[in-house]
Amino acid sequence: MERRAWTREELLSEHAYARGHEAAGYRLHGGFDEAGTYVPPRTLARWPAVLAWQGGLAERGLPLLAADPGLLVHGTFPSFEQHRVLLQHGYGQPLWNSLTITGVFEARGRLLAEFPFPDFREAVRDDLSETATGHLNGGLLVAHGLDEGGDPASGLGAHDAMWFAIRDLLLGADAWPAPEIPESITRPDAGRLVPELALPHEQMLLLLMNVLLVEVRAEVAFDTTRRLASDPGLFLDRRERAALAAAMVDRIAEDERIHVAYLRTVLSEMRGFSWKGVSGRAIPGTEIVDPAWRELVRWHAEENPRLARAALRPPLREAIRRHGGVRLLSLFDDLDPDRAAADAAPGPVARVA
Repeated sequence: MERRAWTREELLSEHAYARGHEAAGYRLHGGFDEAGTYVPPRTLARWPAVLAWQGGLAERGLPLLAADPGLLVHGTFPSFEQHRVLLQHGYGQPLWNSLTITGVFEARGRLLAEFPFPDFREAVRDDLSETATGHLNGGLLVAHGLDEGGDPASGLGAHDAMWFAIRDLLLGADAWPAPEIPESITRPDAGRLVPELALPHEQMLLLLMNVLLVEVRAEVAFDTTRRLASDPGLFLDRRERAALAAAMVDRIAEDERIHVAYLRTVLSEMRGFSWKGVSGRAIPGTEIVDPAWRELVRWHAEENPRLARAALRPPLREAIRRHGGVRLLSLFDDLDPDRAAADAAPGPVARVA
């Protein structure tokens, strides 16, 4: 049988890189093998471990939770086409702001390496020693947090610095003033979704779901940025730098594959567990996981994009009008597939990222 119990040190272990990872003046995590292929950080044991835990799911006849961009209803706003026309008219601030905000949010992900999380052994009747769930506090969450926000002990930047590097390569480090940073991109507290669990375990379960869905949403943003950086009609005075930026997007996407994989594995395991309800009764995992997952998918796929768009669209349109006049604004609006719905929407709503 595949090995399914791992130490924290193993899950945080690195490959022996042939050379390190540097770009745009940033020293970064991960590295390159002898063939020049990028290798994500802390995956020497994490990938074998996750694949083994997924094998355990298959042995129990438990499917992996569906979590991919197909869940999403809306694309990015602005879209690739809208960003492209703005860049063609010399207006890169919306993209610069987006990349800056992404880097700041990635830095916040370091909390996964710092926060004391509850132990699911207290809430689940099953033996967790050979499951991904049992290793959350045994290295998985720390590795994820370091991937996102960096490890100060190493001096190497992580996804936060990588997105800043992509921004700097495409548009320059100080091209515009720092944008306002939204407070959160996860579902706001709107009451309990899993009252059968003790509050700390419910909060942890919802955090894992929110993080997974943020990762899924990020895949769409990765594609937009990659396409812009790779477009031969854009960044004409810095095509070599833009090509490196596109490659760095691919490196981040490669890093994120392990995050999506382990989170899907954990939540899939949880669907198959027998849980200890606060009332004392045993509760099937599907009753714990599925209703909360449906609600968070609805939030991330439908509600959050609608609110974010409603908050961003009016000031962005005004900024475009100031930069390029009504002609550029008309070009931007004509490329908006949801323009009719946006024009019919009510007035400003609460600011949500």
